[in-house]
Amino acid sequence: MATPANLPKPDLSALRIGEGQRKTGTAGKRLGIAVVCLLIGTAIGVAAFALRNQRPVVEVAPAQKAEAGGRAALLNASGYVTPRRRATLAAKITGRVTAVYFDEGTHVREGQLLATLDDSDARRALESAKADRNASRAAITDFEVQLRNAEIALRRAQELQKAGVQTQEALDNARTAVESLRAKIELARQQVNSAEARINEAQQGVDNCIIRAPFEGIVVSKDAQVGEMVSPISAGGGFTRTGIATVVDMNSLEIEVDVNEAYIARVVPAQQVTAVLDAYPDWEIPSKVRTVIPTADRQKATVKVRISFLKLDPRILPDMGIKVTFLGDEMDKKKGGAGPVAVVPQSAVRDDNGQKIVFLIKEDHLERRAVTLGGARGSDAEVMVGLAVGDRVVVKGPDGLHDGQAIEIKK
Repeated sequence: MATPANLPKPDLSALRIGEGQRKTGTAGKRLGIAVVCLLIGTAIGVAAFALRNQRPVVEVAPAQKAEAGGRAALLNASGYVTPRRRATLAAKITGRVTAVYFDEGTHVREGQLLATLDDSDARRALESAKADRNASRAAITDFEVQLRNAEIALRRAQELQKAGVQTQEALDNARTAVESLRAKIELARQQVNSAEARINEAQQGVDNCIIRAPFEGIVVSKDAQVGEMVSPISAGGGFTRTGIATVVDMNSLEIEVDVNEAYIARVVPAQQVTAVLDAYPDWEIPSKVRTVIPTADRQKATVKVRISFLKLDPRILPDMGIKVTFLGDEMDKKKGGAGPVAVVPQSAVRDDNGQKIVFLIKEDHLERRAVTLGGARGSDAEVMVGLAVGDRVVVKGPDGLHDGQAIEIKK
């Protein structure tokens, strides 16, 4: 039996890689890597060539002529048209609506009848008070007749007592009857006064069932219909109305805007303002600041400003959105030298290391032009030096534009 020491050793020489085989594998790997790098470089080159030949698309606008004698825009803000006099009409009592004499858009006069409530209970109370008054007046008439008869009896008793025919007791009884009737008459008169007070109270109850316009204006909301219950307080859950109509005084329309408290120093009373309604963007409405409300909103960091229209127009309606521009002093060439040569949109002006520039369009290429700016006119900027009226400038385009670059104008 063979021992481990006597076993034959395995021949591993067949597993050895020859020198030639080792060099051939390394060369194949290097060739593959080179091919991959070549493909990547080719792709990058093609992409760079395509990007280099692609022209950026820009939007352009012409430089406009600057109107002389304008005002510098100090601040822009937005707000709403609001009336100073707006009233939601409600009844003083809880009652059922029996008639409505208006509709949305109805022009009403001061004191005009708008609606009535069920006044049957109030009228019954009024009739009862009048009946009490009439009864008291009738009692006074009866007592006055009795008083005249008692006064005659008193004079007769006095004469008989002087003649010694009648006793002192009879005279005292006659005098007491006269004084008692006078007291009853005075009591009846007080009862008449009390009944008159109750009549006035009942009449007020009847008047409370009548809703009238508090001032001249236009009805903008109809909040109740015939048969519905109305109340000055929220009673009866969802089945009771708290208002009947909303009336707006159209002659009291004004603008209300919130101005950031950081810029409120630029706003002063009587300052000229240009307003533009969102519904009529091409219509500029001259206005002026009426008042600056002397308190700030700590949540929004704003101050409320109220602006009056210089002239009202039927197109101006309550709660319309509106944008305003607060204007500065008149721009006078005599005071400030030569005026601006042109105005361009503020989006056309770019900052290049602290210098204001614009890009002009010259035969589908950009031309960098340094400009000197003046004041602002709403969304436009005044150009004092560097442009001429009619020059086309880039107002919107990608970053990285440079002088001489070929561009494509957006149609």
